[in-house]
Amino acid sequence: MTSRSPGIHDTSPADIAGSPLHAVLQQPFLLGLFLPIQSGGWSPSQLPRTTNWNFDYNKQLTLTAEAQGFDLVFGLAEWNPKGGYGGQIRYREHSIDPFMTTAALSAVTSRILLISTLHILYGPWHPLHLARFGASLDLISGGRWGLNMVTGNQDSYARMFGAPQIEHDTRYRMAEEFVDLLKRYWLDDQQINFQGEFWSSEAGWVAAKPRYGRPLLVNATGSQAGIDYAARHSDLVFITSPAGAEIEAALEALPAHTARIRAAAALQQRTLRTLINPMIICRPTEQEAWDYYHAIVAAQDVVAVDNFFASAQKRDSQAFLGHQRDQKIVGGNIQLVGSPEQIVQYLLRLQQAGCDGVQLTFYDYAPDLAYFGEAVLPLMKQAGLRL
Repeated sequence: MTSRSPGIHDTSPADIAGSPLHAVLQQPFLLGLFLPIQSGGWSPSQLPRTTNWNFDYNKQLTLTAEAQGFDLVFGLAEWNPKGGYGGQIRYREHSIDPFMTTAALSAVTSRILLISTLHILYGPWHPLHLARFGASLDLISGGRWGLNMVTGNQDSYARMFGAPQIEHDTRYRMAEEFVDLLKRYWLDDQQINFQGEFWSSEAGWVAAKPRYGRPLLVNATGSQAGIDYAARHSDLVFITSPAGAEIEAALEALPAHTARIRAAAALQQRTLRTLINPMIICRPTEQEAWDYYHAIVAAQDVVAVDNFFASAQKRDSQAFLGHQRDQKIVGGNIQLVGSPEQIVQYLLRLQQAGCDGVQLTFYDYAPDLAYFGEAVLPLMKQAGLRL
């Protein structure tokens, strides 16, 4: 068995005309939907809503988003204990797996990109497993499948799999080797002999190759190690606001943050697109939107909010360091509250701050997504954000 060989030439599907990723990148501003595949969605509030974690509900959301012209959907990956984050609503106790969910969605959709979030360092995962599964999903979906590879930032998740938490930057070294091997399985036309620090493979081979070289690769990060990883490997990076969820503070902090990410990609002679996650609270008037916002906050499940915030503070992730306890009630990495016209102005300002797109969350998903399509999307087109 040979040692690690020099990296192969990695052509992103973004650069291949005819690929689904190349097609969506013709949009001035990318539009994604963060599916609520966990109970309680993003808001530990007891205000009544339709939001549901089951597959049928999320399938209908995906079909609605696809009909509205959204570019991508994906879901959260968590390994929560019995009771979730607690409270009366047992926040996020229940969920369906995002990898299985996007696989199932590939059979009922035709255009939208489907991104699976997967913890690659838990359990006996080998890159060969994921290379084969991913190539299959890529072919089944017509090149619409992508991977959001996460390393795990919560000690309890790792212990659930019988292992101690791995140090932050070491996790990214492991992810680097994992994705190097993944890409070789997808792109090499020879069997793979590989001896790395963390994985090895003798005569490894995946015969069913992805349609456009390799699938779309994504990661979510706020740390320097994560940004450096994204610059070398990712097509999209899910970013957070370094200044918390309040929109004006976020807009002040984001230009330097997005510039830093672009500079890291430029050093690798690559283009990296950034997406941020707003919670959209939109009603016909600003007053109605804020009334909706305050109703969500007033109905908070105090125990669930406290536990969720405490959990976030204990993680070694750097992505949410600026977030405050009360910002967890409504949820979202940033919060956009207002009339349709105001929401579009916020989206324009996010674009000006260096964001290439958004992946949206809502409180009451089905009706709120329908209203977004009816009232906000036409204004986005008028503003030049969408074609």
